[in-house]
Amino acid sequence: MNRVELTREEHRVVVIGSGFGGGVTALRLAQAGVPVLLLERGLRWPTGPNAQTFPRATAPDKRILWHRSSPELFGRPVAFEPYAGLVEAVPGENMTALCAAGLGGGSLVYQGMSLQPTEEVFATHFPDGFDWHALDTVYYPRVARMLGLAVAPDELIASKNYTAARVFAQHARDAGLPVSKIPMPIDWNYALAELRGEMTPSYTNGDGSLGVNNGGKHTVDVTYLAAAEATGRVTIETLHEVTDIERAPDGRWIVHVNRTDAAGTVLENKILTTGALVLAAGSLNTTRLLVRAAGKGQIPDLPAELGRGWGTNADRIYVWTAPTEDFGPAQGGPVVYGSLNWDDPATAHTLIQASIPPLSMDAHSTMMVGYGASADRGEFRYDTAADAATLHWPADGDAGIQNEHIGPAAHRIAGPSSTLLDTNAAFPSTWHPLGGASMGTVCDLDGRVLGQSGLYVLDGALMPGTTAACNPSMTIAALAERALDRLIATDVGAVL
Repeated sequence: MNRVELTREEHRVVVIGSGFGGGVTALRLAQAGVPVLLLERGLRWPTGPNAQTFPRATAPDKRILWHRSSPELFGRPVAFEPYAGLVEAVPGENMTALCAAGLGGGSLVYQGMSLQPTEEVFATHFPDGFDWHALDTVYYPRVARMLGLAVAPDELIASKNYTAARVFAQHARDAGLPVSKIPMPIDWNYALAELRGEMTPSYTNGDGSLGVNNGGKHTVDVTYLAAAEATGRVTIETLHEVTDIERAPDGRWIVHVNRTDAAGTVLENKILTTGALVLAAGSLNTTRLLVRAAGKGQIPDLPAELGRGWGTNADRIYVWTAPTEDFGPAQGGPVVYGSLNWDDPATAHTLIQASIPPLSMDAHSTMMVGYGASADRGEFRYDTAADAATLHWPADGDAGIQNEHIGPAAHRIAGPSSTLLDTNAAFPSTWHPLGGASMGTVCDLDGRVLGQSGLYVLDGALMPGTTAACNPSMTIAALAERALDRLIATDVGAVL
């Protein structure tokens, strides 16, 4: 048996995870003069025109799946050789949550809808204490600039490959529902270049659902993290998976890490000690690390609400089939139009048209994605026998908003001659796991874990189980930007 080397290191700040929360944290701390070590369990996924970096949805391979993922993805068994792939399926009671792996986190595989909630919807679902004027005029706009948000140009939408987007918009208007273009972190000139035959299609045929090979998508790795590395103060270590965290007797933080190869084989054990630990591994992995540390007594006196307040953002994915509509065999994406039904903050919900992967013929089908502001919550609990934090979700979770608001709106858009296949009814799942170390109960609004100096949560786990009828990325990043402004002013030099 080969002996695995053990390495010990000390760092000023360790950040676990490289999605929106980790990217914002690394860049802003570095700009404030603070050296940062950022750990990412997955790979770098560099892209460029005509690259073959990401897998195609119509021809899945080992790049799709994280090597310790559930063997079921989207309700179907899959079997690939072990690999540090893009998506981990985490099964729980009544729910499978999906999370990303790779430098850039969920931004690699998300469609990119970048929505800012209204003040009324935000205030209904988030704790008191936020200055909405600052969020609206400083922090959301800052994220929009960093991600280069833009809506699809009319020239692109008018093309044959974007027929499905136009059909969705017309159906929604005919149903009396609002329609708007959705801001996306995309340089749409790449899609226009595809139409001119200058690049292999990736946007314009819907083949970018698991990552856009041509580039032009402003993911966290090419925005926040590229800027962070350019400061010279941020060290990024990929294929570094954190297994445990604990508090040292002197009050500092100990991080146990496995350095692996792309197949998951452990090459080196690392024990890192740091005065400040930022958890930004996503709702699932941040929560699992904390709940496990609490269950094993590695971090005493964590807040009692840890693991609770977990939500799905009321996710829904429908296959919309309309025999009388010609959606086209190639459906441009990622997203052009949506219907933002936010008049009632308590039941606010959103429906988006999303392309399907390219087919050889027009299947008269496309996708609709829904999410909303639901009050239902689940929790993670420590299972002593399994030595793991496991997810528990109520069997009827989100039923109210789905059955009374999201579903009826989707049927109104589809119309009476269409059918909707509710994929979540067959396979309850979410791409937008939120909460578990929520603000107001486990952390303060700036991500400080209550009663634990030097321990921070700055990712989807900090959200209160919802992001107010919007997909989470924009709000996670905006609240992280706000938190870092405040933490730099108060904690740097004292804790960080």
